[in-house]
Amino acid sequence: MNEPRDRSGPDAGDTRTETDSDDRQSIHVTSALLDVLLDMSEAAEPDPVSVVLTSTPAGAFDADIGLDGDAPVLSHFYLPEAGRSVTAVFGLDLSTPAGRGRARFHAHPQGPRGPTKRDDFAAAVLVAVPPWDRAALRAYDRSGNQLTLREVDAVPPEETLEDVPS
Repeated sequence: MNEPRDRSGPDAGDTRTETDSDDRQSIHVTSALLDVLLDMSEAAEPDPVSVVLTSTPAGAFDADIGLDGDAPVLSHFYLPEAGRSVTAVFGLDLSTPAGRGRARFHAHPQGPRGPTKRDDFAAAVLVAVPPWDRAALRAYDRSGNQLTLREVDAVPPEETLEDVPS
């Protein structure tokens, strides 16, 4: 059950063949993070949601998830309200620690299904649209090319304040 599950392909509305899908870069994300992001999007509707995502190395998970130990698995997010007043004054996101948050999630209640010029971009961008289920979720690179989204059914290790880099 800890094997990554491909969330792209014909059943998710992707028109590419399985061979094409395998050639694209994969983004790995935990099931629990997907649940939270989709629930947050539904609760915020009709307002859009934009959230910074962070990853955990695959090797840090307690269970073997079938990935190289250094492979990043999106597992956490920063609360969207954190640092909003500082960002409004200075125009910079100062609430995300340096070197963290190389991925971003956007909920588009009125569409489109892909990234827009108004979205904040990152190395990987996840975009969801109603009805806020897995089939309505896509992953893209910073150029807007669709990536394979692979769901990982595993829980990241528990963190303590001692684990947080200073």
